Amino acid sequence: MSRLLEQYNSEIKKAMQEKFQYGNVMEIPKLEKIVINIGVGDAVGNAKSLESAVKDLTIIAGQKPVITKAKKSIANFKVREGMPLGTKVTLRGERMYEFLDRLINAALPRVRDFRGVSAKAFDGRGNYALGLKEQLIFPEIEYDQVERVTGMDIIMVTSANTDEEARELLTQFGMPFEK
Repeated sequence: MSRLLEQYNSEIKKAMQEKFQYGNVMEIPKLEKIVINIGVGDAVGNAKSLESAVKDLTIIAGQKPVITKAKKSIANFKVREGMPLGTKVTLRGERMYEFLDRLINAALPRVRDFRGVSAKAFDGRGNYALGLKEQLIFPEIEYDQVERVTGMDIIMVTSANTDEEARELLTQFGMPFEK
């Protein structure tokens, strides 16, 4: 069992119950899924950049990502409907907690001039969005093997009803929010 999942079951549930006074244990917010997305705008002219993004995301997430395709044609960007433009992976269960553990304890401290992640990136329904500028912060990625530095979006979907509950949940997991 993942270290963060054990911590959630033994400590975080009790702390959340005490702080928000839930009447039922099923009301306690939990992490439902983490979606990692890499948009490769360069894939229009260079198909190899999409392959390298898929390879990097496979290494980071531990499972094979899905290639996302354009929904609409946009003439100014030379994009046609159905053209592959990015890649995404949805993590649940054990892999989700393992990824969150690596993100909080290994990857985020490696970001240059890191002062914490924004506490304002909640969507109003208890979900958190985090953008990273480069995939090199993950220790699994070998610097010499990277063909192109790409950013990624990480969405943490929780069952919390409010942003305050979700912020408390992620803080309990150890997410370093800026002051």
